[in-house]
Amino acid sequence: MDLLTNEAEEIIAHQEMINQLRSCIESILKNYRPVMNGEIYLSGEDVCKLLRISKRTLQQYRDDNILPYIQIGGKIIYMESDIMKALEKNYVANKTDKL
Repeated sequence: MDLLTNEAEEIIAHQEMINQLRSCIESILKNYRPVMNGEIYLSGEDVCKLLRISKRTLQQYRDDNILPYIQIGGKIIYMESDIMKALEKNYVANKTDKL
């Protein structure tokens, strides 16, 4: 009887470990950004979160050629380096920064 109890406890412990690993893997996959040729590509949703803008504003930035993008089929992606270049190019220093 004691052997069955020990086995049941081990099974429960293993199941808990598997659930924790599954949770960690899901978290990693949710935040994973693939790198291709050393470049990170972002989705429109990622860019909106990064810049704290709406989808409509992002659309306007594309229309006004403020942000370069790549369209593959119906999917639009943005190179992280292009986003950073656009931010640097359009940076305006505060008056307090100039002093």
